[in-house]
Amino acid sequence: MFTREIAEIRFGTGLSPRLRGPRDVDDMMRRLAGEDAMAKRFKIESFDIFAARIARVTALWKVRRSNRGTELADDATRKISGQKRQARKAQQVWLWQALRRRAHTQDGLRERLAFFWGDHFTARGKVSIMRRATSPYVESAIRPHVAGYFADMLKAVTAQPAFLQYLDQKTSTGPNSPEGLRAKKSSGLNENLARELLELHTLGVEAAYSQQDVTELAELLTGLTYDQQGVFGFRADYAEPGAETVLGKSYGGSGAATLADVHAALADLAQHPATARHLARKMAVHFISDTPDPALVAAMEARYRDTGGHLGEMTRAMLEHPAAWAPEFLNVKQPIDFIGSALRALDVPKELAVMNDWRQVRSRFAIPLRLMGQTWEEPLGPDGWAEQDAEWITPQRFAARVDWAMNAPQGFGDLPDPRALVTDALGNRAPEALVFAANAAEDRRTGVGLILASPAFQRM
Repeated sequence: MFTREIAEIRFGTGLSPRLRGPRDVDDMMRRLAGEDAMAKRFKIESFDIFAARIARVTALWKVRRSNRGTELADDATRKISGQKRQARKAQQVWLWQALRRRAHTQDGLRERLAFFWGDHFTARGKVSIMRRATSPYVESAIRPHVAGYFADMLKAVTAQPAFLQYLDQKTSTGPNSPEGLRAKKSSGLNENLARELLELHTLGVEAAYSQQDVTELAELLTGLTYDQQGVFGFRADYAEPGAETVLGKSYGGSGAATLADVHAALADLAQHPATARHLARKMAVHFISDTPDPALVAAMEARYRDTGGHLGEMTRAMLEHPAAWAPEFLNVKQPIDFIGSALRALDVPKELAVMNDWRQVRSRFAIPLRLMGQTWEEPLGPDGWAEQDAEWITPQRFAARVDWAMNAPQGFGDLPDPRALVTDALGNRAPEALVFAANAAEDRRTGVGLILASPAFQRM
């Protein structure tokens, strides 16, 4: 059952030589329900703040279009480039903030859940400055809801411009809407958002829904959009009139289309039994094993259903099940988990002067993450990062981990004694061979590298 080491390694961000882990499952849940201390200490922009960047670029584009061929247009072009450059730099800073949260938190479960649900609702802007909006999107739509109701997270996500742009929703138009009938070249109905909501985000790919459900949900979602200032809104003139039937239930049709009709459908999808099954298994795979105990998944699914889709309670059900505390570490750490837990084990200072430069963050973390197969905030598709262990331990990707383990730590300050680090990083789970290697290492750099690159440290 519960041990501090398993709690910190499997469900948190790793062991720390300075920070003491939770006492029990109740303590883990109390921390999760409490103040989000890391978000206050290591700040990442909310999307509302990021939207001001979008508004500035939009205003500059207007100046450029209105003054073609003049110095004003040239100046606007330079300023647009400057705004994009600032956003790229900010994205690197947010990576460092995310890693510092992992290194210094006493609520590692929150960091892991924020990443998990952010990946579940993968979104990345496709054009211009919106391409840098992922961290603000997660900060606003995901992080506040990791221990709340899934329906609230689902509604928050579908009100995020980055998510809507990623799934091509901005100009989705009902064929019989005022805009659809007026426009000579309407952009038409977008089914991407509806399909992914059903297949990836709620019911799951194996659930019993039809193409007709996808089409009618897409018609119901018309009207979800955002303006040129990056502010979400619902445009009734884009929305398909009349009732839409999704999974046998009718929504809207009693008058003008409203956002409330969309929210009613999302709430029902959130509480659907197939959603409970899909989310429970996906969380168990992420935290415990590629092949989780069916009884564990069933317990999580039942708790989700019984509580009306409460993610905190589903998390508690996972932590209360004996299978969650199996002594074998079966999952390979994803690159972000590997680097975050290494920084934590090394007790990297909160204020590391060298990291004040975004270029240092890029070279020490962003580029290594890419070489390990996990380019920061650039998953290959809407299904997010792979959960299968084999995806992460290819020869090239593992070589990148070894290279980082052997070379990066010496740039973070004085290296710890490997004889102490092997216990700080792995507790009493350190294999005898690794303890021997740590004691026999010819220098600290080699010893630290051996520990961080070891199979024991690579699993969680």
